[in-house]
Amino acid sequence: MSTEQVTSRPVIGVAKQYTTHPLSPLTAQEITRSADLIKALYPAKTDFQFKAITLEEPEKAQLVPYLEAEHYGSKVPKIDRKAFVCYNIRNTDKFHEAIVNLTQDEVESHVRLGPNIHSPGDGEEILLVEKIALADEGVQAEIAKLQLPEGAVVIVDPWIYGTQLSRPHPYSVPELTLIGSDGIDDDKRMFQCFMYMRHPTDSSEADSNHYALPLAISPVVDTVEYRVIRIDLLPTGADNSTKETEPYEIGAPNEYIPEHQDLRTDLKPLNVIQPEGASFTATKAGETGELIEWQKWSFRVGFNQREGIVLYDVRYDDRSLFYRLSLSDMNIPYADPRPPFNRKSAFDLGDAGAGMMANDLKLGCDCLGSIHYLSAILSNDKGEPTTMENVVCVHEQDAGIGWKHTNYRTGRAAVVRNRELVIQSIITVSNYEYVLAFMFNQAGDVIYEVRATGILSTQPIDEGVEVPWGTVVHPGVLAAHHQHIFSLRVDPALDGHSNRLVYDEALAMPRSELNPQGTGYVVKETVVEDSCGLDTDYDRNRTFKIQNAAVRNPVNGKPVGYKIHAPAFQKMLASPESFHHKRAEFADHNIYVTKYKDGELYAGGKYTNQSRGGAGVRSWAGRRDNVKDTDMVVWIAFGINHVPRVEDFPVMPCEIIKVVMRPVNFFDKNPALDVPPSNQAFNKSTLVSEQHRQGAAEAVVGENAEICCSSKL
Repeated sequence: MSTEQVTSRPVIGVAKQYTTHPLSPLTAQEITRSADLIKALYPAKTDFQFKAITLEEPEKAQLVPYLEAEHYGSKVPKIDRKAFVCYNIRNTDKFHEAIVNLTQDEVESHVRLGPNIHSPGDGEEILLVEKIALADEGVQAEIAKLQLPEGAVVIVDPWIYGTQLSRPHPYSVPELTLIGSDGIDDDKRMFQCFMYMRHPTDSSEADSNHYALPLAISPVVDTVEYRVIRIDLLPTGADNSTKETEPYEIGAPNEYIPEHQDLRTDLKPLNVIQPEGASFTATKAGETGELIEWQKWSFRVGFNQREGIVLYDVRYDDRSLFYRLSLSDMNIPYADPRPPFNRKSAFDLGDAGAGMMANDLKLGCDCLGSIHYLSAILSNDKGEPTTMENVVCVHEQDAGIGWKHTNYRTGRAAVVRNRELVIQSIITVSNYEYVLAFMFNQAGDVIYEVRATGILSTQPIDEGVEVPWGTVVHPGVLAAHHQHIFSLRVDPALDGHSNRLVYDEALAMPRSELNPQGTGYVVKETVVEDSCGLDTDYDRNRTFKIQNAAVRNPVNGKPVGYKIHAPAFQKMLASPESFHHKRAEFADHNIYVTKYKDGELYAGGKYTNQSRGGAGVRSWAGRRDNVKDTDMVVWIAFGINHVPRVEDFPVMPCEIIKVVMRPVNFFDKNPALDVPPSNQAFNKSTLVSEQHRQGAAEAVVGENAEICCSSKL
């Protein structure tokens, strides 16, 4: 496979150097200054644990006039640069958030947050928790009972503790008076640690698949005192019961790295080469901002600790489409009902962050073709700037035929390839990977694609045992069923910010004089008046559309719009009384629509770590605000129910999910008509297909109006 980095090519690069744009991520200097201003509020030796120092986006009422002035070439208004900061005072339960006004060089607001509002994890903390768990005397005593061979290496995966039901339930059984209770209050901020070992045949191999050797020891670490407060023993049978730690029977390895495979030898290179470079331009906006322009598209790319990629001011042919696009949240609830597995419900963005978990993308591996990379500057736990290289790749890809028609009478085919622009990031969340990409095509579609891959989160199971909530994927290894539920936040601006949400349904016409055979059907449109949650209905072909009713298509007079194509998925299976359901406020409907409010960015709420619910999109929709012909936000839920297969281990082939937003009566014709036709001179394929021509008959009107029929072959 061939690829090239093209940042230095003339077609991609800095067209002009601008001052810092209001939407540009924070610079290293701004991160440092924000931390300094917070530290100045406290005594000199205060020990801070910074969780995020990131751009506080301007209020929409300020930013919209700025963007309009920018596009019309007018003088732009001044907007203060601000930073959002959240942090702990280390070794306390004091969690704070603040707004720092960098333009005014002052802390604008500062508040200590209340109980049961916990900070996310961070990379430095995860490593610390691993070390604490392994150094604990009680944990070491349990490991000793396993009688592992000399030189064996034990690995720890810290998980956010989760939230449990702490009241009696009418269906409780005597030995489980509290459903989900494990004898400890979960008001404290904690990590539940799951333990594994590398296969002893090569314990020095750091990339060995330790998930093939899960252990039944699970320490719980308190993150105020940073110590192990309890050691859980995991159930390994078909019920809740546990047993004392006993000598571990080491099974066969199950490795994924190429050194352990008998690699195929018949795969020939497939080179992606663009001899004239890429067709897009990337213009720097200050130190950290990027404006991308490609095939009539333009948008700004942001990047932050929580969401990763954020797209702003998305336009096609200078017509406004979307004010802001981002993956708002994701939740992965697991199916095993036994403690502590019943608390496994990861919010990978809110509990850790897509930005902090982003990979350093490699040329020729993660993206092919002519590649432009974007790096990011984020903050670490000390409030210092950290440069993360190549966290976003921008490239083009061929996506098959865009449109085609062959006139069977002449044999002439008109065909256009569908080229896509890809804005991609890849995140690693402990065992799992997500390939996250916004894609744009020449016909006006906006696509959001998720590719789920990586390694299953595993747990031990006794030989010969089967359970209905998981799959044995390797001897002694159980992978529990789990859902992946995502929420895409769409802040539309279709030809302006006064938009509406509607849905179409295809309905059979009753038999009548007009429809005697009962073959007719009609499409009925319903306008959504108030904020709410809504569901698809595939039996009615229910299709959701965002429209601007004040702007009409010149051909048919319909409102301009974009429709939403989202794949069917099984919504949250956990009981509505469970904290899984209460916390994942986006997981019970296909669509939510809310009235726009500054700061309402995250479908599961701002702080998801051990959250209780009540602070996300379900709650906002419950206000029943008017959302018709106003500034509103659409939240699209999509996902998969992952019932593991043996083929998903030791590493999972990509599971691909796509959400597509497609123009409906937005243009006056197919917007990709002006894409140059596909031909061999341009594409330089090595094998030309045989021309297809089909026989046909035609009638020609003669001089005296006679009809002459002929056959053409």
